[in-house]
Amino acid sequence: MNIYILPNLKKDNSEIYIRKAADILRKNKAELSMSNKYQSDFSDINFIEFSREDKLVSQCDVILAVGGDGTILKASSVASKYEKPILGLNCGRLGFMCTLEHNELELLENLCTGDYVIQKRIMLDGAVTKQDGRKKTFTALNDIVVSKPPHSKISDFEVSKSNKIVSSIRADGLIFSTPTGATAYSLSAGGPIIEPDMECIEFTPICPHSLLSRTMVFAKSSELAVKFFTNTGEYFGLSVDGITKDDISSKDILTISTSDKFIKLIDIKGGSFFDSVNSKLMRPLKAVMEDK
Repeated sequence: MNIYILPNLKKDNSEIYIRKAADILRKNKAELSMSNKYQSDFSDINFIEFSREDKLVSQCDVILAVGGDGTILKASSVASKYEKPILGLNCGRLGFMCTLEHNELELLENLCTGDYVIQKRIMLDGAVTKQDGRKKTFTALNDIVVSKPPHSKISDFEVSKSNKIVSSIRADGLIFSTPTGATAYSLSAGGPIIEPDMECIEFTPICPHSLLSRTMVFAKSSELAVKFFTNTGEYFGLSVDGITKDDISSKDILTISTSDKFIKLIDIKGGSFFDSVNSKLMRPLKAVMEDK
């Protein structure tokens, strides 16, 4: 098996866990590779191949993302391009999408023997159409978030489907998420948990000025259009999987739909989603912090 390792060296002890994981995988006859930008950090490991990321990912069987959920999100763009499955090794606090904890490295043997489950996760395509017709596009695994202008107290949004308005709301912003992203920002904003293998678009307003506003779930085939209104003339913020992408004016239109691209996440233990819900989302933050 050929395994490409994508690390987040900013995580505490991640380098230690990478070295331990590499030893276990090597003993199980796996071939390992990493981007050449990490060569100076692991130059003493002579059985790791270092080269360009796109070349190595195109040749690998599995991407091992070592860090946390952010590392998986980072890996998603290149993984979806080559349709490579991702195994997340959690070195941080929550690591909800990671099915392998740093104290469970012996389970990497299952990766080499094929004893694991692959879950297919949908992604979202977003596009911002400017007033002059220019269009910027992007893809998200977790969510696409629109935020009110920084100096605006509150803003108005209009969400429509098939030219019919489905929500006209005053709020601090809007979250459009996949089922995978339902346990991220959307959950914090009051959205429900959705089984990750479902195929739908979740829409959750942020701090809506309404007693009746609730999360809405749209079919996979939906294409949503968002318009923005503000009296300040300032720009709205747009972030994709937590990364700031662009500023949007009230004259721009944002469209969101499900993508043809998808992500394959490896569940190395089986049934890990509900285990994660119970162990990571339904216990006090203090307990999570103690695990760090």
